[in-house]
Amino acid sequence: MKNKKVVVTGGAGFIGSNLVDALVEKGADVHVIDDLSAGKKENVNEKATLHVVDIRNLDEISPIIKDAEYVFHLAALPRVQFSIEHPVETNDVNVNGTLNILIAAQKAQVKRVIYTASSSAYGDQKEMPLKEIMVANPKSPYGLQKYIGEMYCKVWSAVHNLETVSLRYFNVYGKRQSDEGEYALVIAKFLKQKAEGNPMTICGDGENTRDYTNVKDVVRANILAAQSEKVGKGEVMNIGAGNNHSVNNVAKLIGGEVKYIEARLEPANTLADFTLAKELIGWEPQVTLEQGLKEL
Repeated sequence: MKNKKVVVTGGAGFIGSNLVDALVEKGADVHVIDDLSAGKKENVNEKATLHVVDIRNLDEISPIIKDAEYVFHLAALPRVQFSIEHPVETNDVNVNGTLNILIAAQKAQVKRVIYTASSSAYGDQKEMPLKEIMVANPKSPYGLQKYIGEMYCKVWSAVHNLETVSLRYFNVYGKRQSDEGEYALVIAKFLKQKAEGNPMTICGDGENTRDYTNVKDVVRANILAAQSEKVGKGEVMNIGAGNNHSVNNVAKLIGGEVKYIEARLEPANTLADFTLAKELIGWEPQVTLEQGLKEL
């Protein structure tokens, strides 16, 4: 990565900014594309170059991507519930925005695009753990949009010889996770509620399970996916801790009063099988949920 130009879309956001820090540390010339709709300027490493641009604008992102070795595409409008309420806007960013990144990367002859996919593409499955060979069954516009992005990556690899790889994240948490708004991730939300002396609010009965994956592990997966010689043709792999916890258990680990509220439309359980990531990019999780929560 040393002295190589790399682009991180969504690099002012939670996961993106952590990745930017790691790339800067490796000596890369890092360029961040972020419209700051969710990301924050202060999240961006001072040694990186921030371009406040919307990925839906192909003309503006193309010159930034020119001469880049790698593009890490993390920019998205996330959250399942938000996509249900705003399907057109989220589709425009998550599908059309991704298509723009691929077009710009192809024209710039970028070496590889590392795409942020999502475990929400699985939807509800009858068996656990979740494996990449399972038929996608998204239950929300967001899950569908992220799955379409995977398909576009595969097509661009096949048709245009652009190297791509897709990483399906499982409930990422860690430093700089957002605790703001109605759609905040559960761990960030719980920590904020506890800090303010309020009960932790749990949707439904709290028995839904998630595979909580530390952002440090996700950052490492991105860098390994960029460098591995075994990928580049649109491969899709799970990036998850391989150990799921109920929302009730997360609340218990944090400790404090809880309050149950109305359930939301979401898959009942997620649990990653990360065998393929281990085989193709040499990745496996290192941070347990207990360690990660203690650090936060």
